[in-house]
Amino acid sequence: MSASKIVVTGASGVLGTAVHKAFEKALRYEVVGLKNKSTASHLVQLDLTDKEATKQKLEEIKPTWVIHCAAERRPDVAEKDQVGTQLLNVGVPGYLAELAKAINFNLVYISTDYVFDGKSPPPGGYTPESPTNPLQIYGQTKRDGENVVLQARQQGAKAVVLRVPVLYGPAPNNADSAVNILVDVVRDQSKESNMDDYAIRYPTNVLDIASFLVRLTDLRFDALPPILHYSANESFTKYQMCKIFADILGLNHMNHIKPVSTPPTGAGATSRPYNCHLSTTETEKLLPLECTGFKSWWEEYLRDGGK
Repeated sequence: MSASKIVVTGASGVLGTAVHKAFEKALRYEVVGLKNKSTASHLVQLDLTDKEATKQKLEEIKPTWVIHCAAERRPDVAEKDQVGTQLLNVGVPGYLAELAKAINFNLVYISTDYVFDGKSPPPGGYTPESPTNPLQIYGQTKRDGENVVLQARQQGAKAVVLRVPVLYGPAPNNADSAVNILVDVVRDQSKESNMDDYAIRYPTNVLDIASFLVRLTDLRFDALPPILHYSANESFTKYQMCKIFADILGLNHMNHIKPVSTPPTGAGATSRPYNCHLSTTETEKLLPLECTGFKSWWEEYLRDGGK
């Protein structure tokens, strides 16, 4: 029996890199990582917004699963380039879902907790069935991407949505993650910063998500509901994360970072929801989450020379 073929889009990003490595490490897959602008030589260059090129490449590869990590994930960039963000976050997954039916592969579309407004999460968190109400362009386009993927599923495509919260993990540059970048902020004591101590986040390790996806592809597609949630359960504000980093780094003060514990006003109010806690109850009926402890992972990573 030939090995399953896995295609990972956005395989040069923080999540995509972890997913690509996890499938390679599992040794039972033939893995193809796709990139757009990255210089990584082990990845295949493909502009996913080029429909014909995408169709040709996927027909050539004949994947069993496509894990779609590629997206415009930066809310501030999404606001400035709404046309480009719409194309990447809605147009591309919509076309991949069409190809999933035409070429016969299983599609996992990575989405976000920012499809919710975070104003009053239900006890235990938002469920896959909770009404969405994104507050900013990024969340709106990811929600619209979900909708086109789920519509294709109703028409016979084998496609599933996986929502995840803010991510951290191994990264070439700390700026690639909204959590990792806080390590740099804590270290640079010459620069004063205001830090959000209001919004509640559930930072989740990309290595855990990658491991989960490997296990997910071992299941029959028929067993998968349309939407799944994956999230660690530890909650922190960004300021609380900074305090953890300062402790790990052995810094005896964090005077250069000022906590802001009031709700954001102006543009910030629309782009940063208060608490988008994702309920993982339905996911855990399928598979255990196996989430890493936040502080323990960072202690080991920074001790071993991680950025």
